Amino acid sequence: MSAAAAAGWERFVELSAEEMRLRLTEALQVYVTAMRYPPSAMHHRGPTWLSHAVREGWRGVAALDHRGAMVGVAYGYRGAPGQWWYEQVNHGLLDTGHAAGAQHWLPDYFELTELHVLPTAQGHGVGETLLRMLLDQAEGANVLLSTPEGPSRAWRLYRRVGFEDVLRNYRFAGDPRPFAVLGRTLPLD
Repeated sequence: MSAAAAAGWERFVELSAEEMRLRLTEALQVYVTAMRYPPSAMHHRGPTWLSHAVREGWRGVAALDHRGAMVGVAYGYRGAPGQWWYEQVNHGLLDTGHAAGAQHWLPDYFELTELHVLPTAQGHGVGETLLRMLLDQAEGANVLLSTPEGPSRAWRLYRRVGFEDVLRNYRFAGDPRPFAVLGRTLPLD
């Protein structure tokens, strides 16, 4: 039995794009709670999350408690030129003299777009179970993600499963915080 199952987060489910649409409010509540964003962030992110769900290679997973309430959510899709995040990372790598990094990471990757776990469910293996489940059938030679700089449970998780630095202390348009872009090859071990 996994630590997540022992703690009562025993149901991990794949989400179709339609299920994500139907449970969007619940998923966004997990997001704003985990990220400590104001509830108004849900209104801005909702349309973006829905537009992501129709992208090539989209996959979503969720962790549910014993009542069926969502305690964790993760999704991603194939990254491609023209997508906002791809263009931001590509420019960041080129602007910092890492053209080789762009050539290595960006041609064939799965973008781990969101991975969030409610604080009450953190520290029990929920995030790692979601990560592994999401990436188990992800399309691409690599997986890339961005996470705020600084020590956190997310950082420890990503390092534990083999993510390495791709771009550090990057500031995405619209967010003043420094972020790290991390990557690793697929499949996970």
